[in-house]
Amino acid sequence: MRETRALLLAAGLGSRLHPYTENWPKCLMPVQGRPLLEYWFSILQKAKISNVLVNTHHHSDLVMGFLQRPSLVNWVKAIFEKDLLGTAGTLRVNKDFFRESTLLLVHADNLCCCDFSKFLNFHHNERPKGTIMTMMTFRTPKPSTCGIVEIDDDGVIQAFHEKILNPPSNLANAAVYLIEAEIIDWILQHPKVSDFSTEVLPHFVGRIATWQNENVLRDIGSIDMLRDAQSDNCFVPDWPDDSWNKNFLHNPIHQQIL
Repeated sequence: MRETRALLLAAGLGSRLHPYTENWPKCLMPVQGRPLLEYWFSILQKAKISNVLVNTHHHSDLVMGFLQRPSLVNWVKAIFEKDLLGTAGTLRVNKDFFRESTLLLVHADNLCCCDFSKFLNFHHNERPKGTIMTMMTFRTPKPSTCGIVEIDDDGVIQAFHEKILNPPSNLANAAVYLIEAEIIDWILQHPKVSDFSTEVLPHFVGRIATWQNENVLRDIGSIDMLRDAQSDNCFVPDWPDDSWNKNFLHNPIHQQIL
């Protein structure tokens, strides 16, 4: 099995979470008392993924303070984007980090709870022949606010519908992907492409497998969704009680979102 390396996209402005994001980054918003990124690092540790890249931009200094914790420094690296590059642009400039591995690409402003080992096993051992990516999906109660996919009997994507009224189903893109090198190569061959959802994914229709997360997948990018996440049935990571965590527990952001 090829090594899997991860890119956590954590550079977003969090404009829908204003005013909370005036002073605190979206990727570190508290969920049941823990910063969101800790959920992802807990998933990666359990999956034995030990090479991780995080892109930063908005409140980069605060994100870097989090990433410099002793429990992270030996296996997590950060890349600062002075100007946001778009997902494809981030993949392009960090191509050497991913080229010899399977890439786990994560929009880290999502709360994800599931058996991640099954997701990895499906991609490496069970995905339909001819597919070069596995997209995590979930059933959404608000399909018009999500990217909706149509699949065939094998679970291979046949069409995308990006945030339209009355989409044909409620099976949504979770923005968590396992990607093989051919897709990175295509991005390198198309240097003007920047948006992954609208410019990259449509090119590979018919070659993208799907795996459904039947537990929790929640975009915490809005105030209502962040508040709803506080009661999700999700495993709360047990993280070292270091100085960063002690400061975080006294951060006023906890009271603001409640």
